[in-house]
Amino acid sequence: MKFPEIEFEGDDFYFATIEEELRVDERCQSLLSCFYRYLQNLGCSSQVASNLAYGADYFLRNYLLDFARQNVVRPKPGIVSYFAASWFITHTLAPEREVLDHHLEAVQEFYRYLKQQHYISADELAVIEEEAAQSEYYHQRIERFLAIVGDGFFAWDAECPVPFR
Repeated sequence: MKFPEIEFEGDDFYFATIEEELRVDERCQSLLSCFYRYLQNLGCSSQVASNLAYGADYFLRNYLLDFARQNVVRPKPGIVSYFAASWFITHTLAPEREVLDHHLEAVQEFYRYLKQQHYISADELAVIEEEAAQSEYYHQRIERFLAIVGDGFFAWDAECPVPFR
């Protein structure tokens, strides 16, 4: 089975200026398009492939690039945990467990694809999968967030410090 080829190198996803960020964003769109075709080649329906690509897109472009300012193909430990335990919860009007679970599934599938394309190592993938598998912890974080009263946000937020910057 022939899979869509990616024509980028890892360093193509670093950025410092707005112009570079726009180019990286376009590269991410190309990666996501290849990911979508890859999923279809594996037998996923158009709907399933589209849903997974959308979930990965949200993580990559909204969180990893725009907020975290990180290289998509150089995942740092803690990046998925912070997304799930804090950023998703505080950047969603009504955070839901099922939606978060979908994004985590999409992130895992996307990084499995990047591993298959030799963009990330088996060790990097293992860290991503380990962090994504902590769904019960993330669900508890959502419940505790929704139950915050008064100044409780500060203690809740301090439980999950930003792993980058």
